[in-house]
Amino acid sequence: QVQLVESGGGLVQAGGSLRLSCVASGRTSDNFAMGWFRQAPGKEREFVASIIWSAGIPSYGDSVKGRFTMSGDFAKNTVYLQMNSLKPEDTAVYYCSSRRSGGPWSSWGQGTQVTVSS
Repeated sequence: QVQLVESGGGLVQAGGSLRLSCVASGRTSDNFAMGWFRQAPGKEREFVASIIWSAGIPSYGDSVKGRFTMSGDFAKNTVYLQMNSLKPEDTAVYYCSSRRSGGPWSSWGQGTQVTVSS
């Protein structure tokens, strides 16, 4: 089992930036990929970004491309999400997740709230 802990959320004005962090512990050797998802009130959970450890190349959801950057520090079992040019519609609880090779997103953090004011 992998445990995930997010941090870095908060309140920011539109156009501002935030950086989220997610630290993985436990059976991290099973990690094939880590990702960020978000869920706004009344909406379904949405894919934000993910990275495959072996490749190191992130993928992004259409709504955040060009504004968000995901990176990872394998040695620290930590991933980051740098969020720039934030918009009110980015307001959501952001979750970190991990998965094994060929498996579903199965480990989840507790989430961190990001609120963007207009």
